[in-house]
Amino acid sequence: MLTQYETDYRWLAQVYESLKPSSGTGRLLWHRLGAKTIELIHENVHVDAVRDDLDTLVLDAELLEAVLGNPDPEKKAKEISVKLASRLRKHAGNPKFKALGERLEDLKNRHQQGLLLSIDFLKELLALAKDVVKTEREAPEEEDIDRGKAALTELFEEARNGDTPVMVKRVVDDIDDIVREVRFEGWQATHAGEREVKKALRQTLFKYRLHQDADLFEKAYGYVKEYY
Repeated sequence: MLTQYETDYRWLAQVYESLKPSSGTGRLLWHRLGAKTIELIHENVHVDAVRDDLDTLVLDAELLEAVLGNPDPEKKAKEISVKLASRLRKHAGNPKFKALGERLEDLKNRHQQGLLLSIDFLKELLALAKDVVKTEREAPEEEDIDRGKAALTELFEEARNGDTPVMVKRVVDDIDDIVREVRFEGWQATHAGEREVKKALRQTLFKYRLHQDADLFEKAYGYVKEYY
């Protein structure tokens, strides 16, 4: 998505690099001109991200209208269906979302059977997305994280043995603390987010001498990805 801006970014980075101080004189020049240079860059460089995540879709009337007027409603419906399925997996086990998940499966089945045209399928998916976002806002995020901690606790309880004298509560609390620090909204969908969370998880497991158990790492990461 950002490839088209790479040339401009490289040019701007070179301009910025050329102004950085490399000597005592340079530092004086930077002290005098650096702040103004950064101010001018911020005033004249604008990045407008086009978003179509569920939250934005259900809140932005213009974007919603644009999606409904999409020349390829089948493709857009599939995209939103995948996003909804991923979003609902985060709430697996939460009874408040069970009916929403069943509703998604019903819509997909009706569409596959030819009982729901592409544009109607898209409209129904957008209505479902609105209900998913509404339910999420009514259900505190902590509920999901509590389920994540419960799943991690069970996992590390099973992993305990004579060679790994682990205090399970401490391990889980440490994972919870460090993941909360590095995560951000939608981190699961970005390479940077996955990299930082995996790094944080490895550091915690290393602290408790559990880093060599690849299966344990993958299972723990799976719970973190699902619930955080």
